[in-house]
Amino acid sequence: MTDAATRPVDDWWRSAVVYQVYPRSFADANGDGVGDVDGIRARLPYLADLGVDAIWISPWYPSPLLDGGYDVSDYRDINPDFVTLADADALIEEAHALGIRVLIDLVPNHCSWEHPWFKAALEAGKGSPERARFWFRDGEDGQPPTNWPAAFGGGAWQQIDDGQWYLHLFDISQPDWNWDHPDVIAEFDAILRFWFDRGVDGFRIDVADSMAKDPTLPDVPLKDGQPTREKYVGNPFYDQPGVHTIHQRWRAIADEYADTPQGPRVFVAEAWLSPAERLAQYVRADELHSAFNFDVLRCSWDAKELREVIDHTTENLWAVGAPATWVLSNHDTIRHRSRYGRDQRDALEGAGVVPTNLELGLRRARAAALLELALPGGAYIYQGDELGLPEVEDLPEESLDDPTWERSGHTVRGRDGARVPIPWGGAEPPYEFGPSDLQPWLPQPDNWAALTAEAEAGDPDSHLNLYKAALRIRREHPGLGEGRLAWDEDAPAGVLSFTRDPGFRCVVNLSEHPADLPPHANILLASEPLAGDKVPVDAAVWLQL
Repeated sequence: MTDAATRPVDDWWRSAVVYQVYPRSFADANGDGVGDVDGIRARLPYLADLGVDAIWISPWYPSPLLDGGYDVSDYRDINPDFVTLADADALIEEAHALGIRVLIDLVPNHCSWEHPWFKAALEAGKGSPERARFWFRDGEDGQPPTNWPAAFGGGAWQQIDDGQWYLHLFDISQPDWNWDHPDVIAEFDAILRFWFDRGVDGFRIDVADSMAKDPTLPDVPLKDGQPTREKYVGNPFYDQPGVHTIHQRWRAIADEYADTPQGPRVFVAEAWLSPAERLAQYVRADELHSAFNFDVLRCSWDAKELREVIDHTTENLWAVGAPATWVLSNHDTIRHRSRYGRDQRDALEGAGVVPTNLELGLRRARAAALLELALPGGAYIYQGDELGLPEVEDLPEESLDDPTWERSGHTVRGRDGARVPIPWGGAEPPYEFGPSDLQPWLPQPDNWAALTAEAEAGDPDSHLNLYKAALRIRREHPGLGEGRLAWDEDAPAGVLSFTRDPGFRCVVNLSEHPADLPPHANILLASEPLAGDKVPVDAAVWLQL
C-alpha cells in the first residue's frame, strides 16, 4: 500500500478531517429560528479557522421534515426553509475559495411520502408501473407481508385504503425505493450527476447497507419475542449482496469526474456493520471510497477494547486498500462528552435518566479528540463537538421532534438532544444562533454561555482551541493523516501509546493512575496540564520524538 507521503493530492479524502453540519441547527441567517444555507455561508470563516478540510451537510432537500430532512420529497432542490438552490451554489463556491470541500447527504433507501413518484403510486393502484418503483405487496388475513420491524418502532409495513401494504424500514412517512427497478437506478444516476455538475465534492450515503432487499421477503427471527433488527448475516433488508452492485455503479459515475480541475468526487458510507470484515466489503477499490467506523463510537473508554477495535478496523480496511474513517459522534448518537461521563453499560442509552458526570465526560472527550485525530486515516467532527457540547437530555416533551418519540408511544425520547442549535455568542439563549431573539426550533440550555464559540475562542485552554491546535499540528506534521501506526508494547496496562513515522507519538492514559511520560524531544499538545513527567488519568499527549 502506498504511504501518505507519496499519494497524489487528489486522494485528499484518505486523510481529510470533515465537519458535519446539521443545517437546521448550525446557524440561522434570516432570523426565523431555523438554520439555513446562508447561515452556513456566514460561518465558513469559522470553519476555515478551525482547520477542517471539508464539510458534510446533512439533508438540505425539500422535505416535510418528519424525520429531520431524511424524508426527501425532491432530490434536486433546496428546502425553502434553507433558502434557494442559488444560495447552495454560492455556498459551494465560497467554501471552495476557502479550501473547504463540500459533501452532501444522499438518502437512497427511501424518500418522503410527499415525493411525486410515491404520490403517483398511491393514485395509480394495484399492479401499476408506478407502484413497482416501491415495495407494494398484498398481505394475508389482514396481516402485513412480513414481520419486519421499523427502525423508529412498530412494524415496517403500512396498509393503505385499497388493502395493499408499502414497506418503510424507517418512519411511516418514508417509503422504501425498489432498487430492482430500472427507473430507480436511472433516477439516482441522474441525481448524482446533477449535484456533481454543481460542484459538490461527494456524498455521505445514508444507510448505505440497506437499499437491496431479498425479493422472497422472508420473515426475520424473533429475539425476546419480537422481530429482530440485528444485522445478522443473511438479514433480508440489510447487507444484501445486491447493494454492492449499486455502489459499483455509483463509483463509476464518480470516476467520470476524476480528471476535472476540481478532482475526484467521493463517497463515505454510513453502514453500522460489525465486524470490520463486513464493513471492508463496502470500500473495495471499485466501490465506495470510505466508510464511517462506528465500532470506536460504540466502544467503552477502555484501553484494551479500544486497541482491539483500532487494530481490527485498520487491518481489514488496509487489506482492501482503504483508509479508516473515525467518528466519535453524529446527529444520530448521544454526544460523546455525555457518553464518556456515564457508566459504559448505559453509554448509548438512558437519555435523561442515567447519571452523567459532565466534568469527567469533558476530560475524556478532550483525550478522545487527540486519539481520534492521531489515528491513521480520516476523521469526522460533529458540529458542536469542538465546543465540548453535552447531550441535552432534559428537552421538554412538547419540543421533541424525532419520529422515534411518537412511534415508540412516548417511551424513547430519540435523537433531538444531539441536534440542539449551536451557541455562537452572548450570555443567554439563543446565543446568537440567529440575528433576532426568536428562540430556535429546539430550545437551548440556559447554562451554555461558557460553551459559546465566542467565549471559547478567548480562552486558550478551551475545548475549541484544543481542536484548533490539534488540526493545525495534524495538517503540518508529516506523521499524521493517512499512514500506519506501531503500538509501543512497553506501555503500562491501561495506556494506549503508539508511534507514527516520522517522529510522532500519541499517549492516552485510560488507567487509574498517572502514567510516566515516555522519552521525547518536545511536547506538541496535551489534553490536560501534565504533572511533571506524568500523563494524568484520562488525558492524552502528542509528542515529537
